[in-house]
Amino acid sequence: MAKSRLAGVSTGDLSLELRRRQRRLPTLRNKHQKLARKLEAIEAQIAQLGGDTGGRGRGITGRKRPKNDQPLAEVLVALLKKKGKQMKVSEIAQGALASGYKTNAANFSTIVNQTLIKDKRFKSVERGYYALV
Repeated sequence: MAKSRLAGVSTGDLSLELRRRQRRLPTLRNKHQKLARKLEAIEAQIAQLGGDTGGRGRGITGRKRPKNDQPLAEVLVALLKKKGKQMKVSEIAQGALASGYKTNAANFSTIVNQTLIKDKRFKSVERGYYALV
């Protein structure tokens, strides 16, 4: 069996090395933030010229998340108040989109359904139909 290269290193020395490496974190974070700001500025220039940034953007997936004025749950409350009746999940999702809610979700109805289930302001009146409590 091969002997580990760290077998002869004391725990004190390992601890010192770990602290030395962790002291570099603030510097690396600052460098990351500066580069991210530069990248955002360049992407804004590309977008202003009508170009595509090649799928790059914020986050790991490269997709930018749409900005909405209100959280989804608030949009759904307003929609159900306006309609004043129970509605199907698909109708609620269509109504939210029609009201201007923006999303990149492939299946927005699923997101709406999860929101309706989790938020106590909504109740299921029958399978697939929700109303305000």
